[in-house]
Amino acid sequence: MISKSTIDKVFETSRVEEVIGDFVQLKKSGSNFKGLSPFTDERTPSFMVSPVKQIWKDFSSGKGGNVVAFLMEHEHFSYPEAIKYLAKKYNIEIEETEQTNEEKQQASERESMYLVSEYANKYFQRTLWESEAGKAIGLTYFKERGFTDETIKRFGLGYSLDQWEAFTKEALKDGYQLEFLEKTGLTIVKGDRKFDRFKGRVMFPIRSMSGRVLGFGGRILTNDKKAAKYLNSPESDIYHKSKVLYGIYHAKQSIAKEDNCYLVEGYTDVIQFSQRGVENVVASSGTALTPEQIRLINRLTKNITVLFDGDAAGLRASLRGIDLILEQGMNVKVCTFPEGEDPDSFAKKTPLEELVRYLQEQSKDFIQFKASLLMREAKGDPIKRASVIGDIVNSIAKIPNRIQREVYIQECSRIMDISEEVLFNTLAQISNKELKEANKKYKQEQRAFDVVKNEVAQETSKVDRLNVLEMSLIKSLLIYGGKEEDFEDLLLKENEEGELTLEPEVFKAKVYEKMYLDLQQDEVAFANEQFNFLFNELVKRYSENDDFSVDAIINEIDPEIAGEITGMLMDEEQYDLHDWESQNIFPKDRDTGVAQQVSETILNLRCYLIDEKVKELQQKTSENKDGSNVEVLEEIQNYYHLKVLLSKKLRRVV
Repeated sequence: MISKSTIDKVFETSRVEEVIGDFVQLKKSGSNFKGLSPFTDERTPSFMVSPVKQIWKDFSSGKGGNVVAFLMEHEHFSYPEAIKYLAKKYNIEIEETEQTNEEKQQASERESMYLVSEYANKYFQRTLWESEAGKAIGLTYFKERGFTDETIKRFGLGYSLDQWEAFTKEALKDGYQLEFLEKTGLTIVKGDRKFDRFKGRVMFPIRSMSGRVLGFGGRILTNDKKAAKYLNSPESDIYHKSKVLYGIYHAKQSIAKEDNCYLVEGYTDVIQFSQRGVENVVASSGTALTPEQIRLINRLTKNITVLFDGDAAGLRASLRGIDLILEQGMNVKVCTFPEGEDPDSFAKKTPLEELVRYLQEQSKDFIQFKASLLMREAKGDPIKRASVIGDIVNSIAKIPNRIQREVYIQECSRIMDISEEVLFNTLAQISNKELKEANKKYKQEQRAFDVVKNEVAQETSKVDRLNVLEMSLIKSLLIYGGKEEDFEDLLLKENEEGELTLEPEVFKAKVYEKMYLDLQQDEVAFANEQFNFLFNELVKRYSENDDFSVDAIINEIDPEIAGEITGMLMDEEQYDLHDWESQNIFPKDRDTGVAQQVSETILNLRCYLIDEKVKELQQKTSENKDGSNVEVLEEIQNYYHLKVLLSKKLRRVV
């Protein structure tokens, strides 16, 4: 168990903008940072980080919280795992006790799979460096590839012994369950037999963006033609190869810094480039590029340079990946290597300065690359040439930005020697076809949605008004609770003629005091349980400590409630996402009229509750069969007079 003092130190030291900056490219926006949502597929920023409050909010998915909440949401960490991750990042010593076999069994299934994967990673590394077979076979292979000891350790490379059950027996002996060895794919179980999946292979751990081991790639070193050269972990609850990029953990900071990502195919391409000094490199690990993989890069940069070897068949197949990148609204360039070379071999023999210069000079815009590649195939055939032009315009049609599309059409016209008018007409035809298909799909979805829309609207409309009022009060309490304001109240006083009139009286009070006293008058409790808890907890904290900061409570309470708080605190910050001031639209300063806003919300809540009480009493009179409703009617009359009084305070006519 982690001590409270350690947890407090982690929260004090961690910077939410630094941690999230490892996963999302953040740009300054006033006093905050903004970026693309890491939880949804979007092309305009709706993700906000507040360094002042040390919280974040994703307006597209509704998620939010503190630095630990982000790691739990994004990386699926448990609370202790998130604390350990931050402690490691900020070099904070953390007291850990070794897990007993019983504790391992009590861990959740997902956590157990992560534990097994991490254990396997350490086992394979230990085997590589300490066993005779590991040093003689595995280490020798890596050395022959030109990898230094530092590089091998940095990427956690390892070796799996060429024995049927070496790893499995060791893991079972150390208390890990066969169920999770099988689910992670490390052990294959057939009836009563069990054996190691990666027997006799050098091992490449595949990590998430935060560094967790998700799975493995293993390369065989023998000439067994029946065995696959490379073998990956099978799909599991923690490993989805279409959503992972090899090397992203080591490359993420460099990608954000260089504002460019080099995309290669294999593990050794990534490692060789990184060792040479070009660290902003990731690999699709031999799988066809997927939208999920592209979105991983998109969080860090808008620019991708795809690196290909000189294999023509491979180039042709890779063009599909380029179209996917364009669809995501990213800028893509292509760089090819001389015939017979691949990124690994070229980086191995090329000094850093020369390698960087080559990448800069040989990287072509995708349209130049695609045109030159396809035109070589078309040669002088006019039909093939027309097909090539259509292919290129199809790619341009994938680009979401209209200005970029127009620029590329002009470039295509120049390269292919064909009029812009023809190209624009072709583009329009493609766009119209896609629009019709999209509309058709939308109408089908809309019909399905309309079936339940009215029922949902009826259900939610009953609670909306009360929820909005309660949320508004909690929001004011969070933001202004400790602030002293001049409140105006209208008090009933007798004038010289003996008539009761409402006269204004101004008094000073802290916002939380005003709320507490006013709501206590009517013994009001919030209908929303979370709001009720928050209200009582916040009033207690404010009354006990004049310097109480709301930021502190976020780190101490249930993550679900903390998420509610974050949403309220960051609600105003969404205006920064749209940069209204650049369009001469100036949102009202939220600190203006705090007293009036708080007073009106309390009065509105009281009026709402009176209305509900009157409805309840009216229902009672209709159900009362004996006709004795005098007391009930008097009570309704009293509530009516109270409503009139409150409405006068709100300056309304009833």
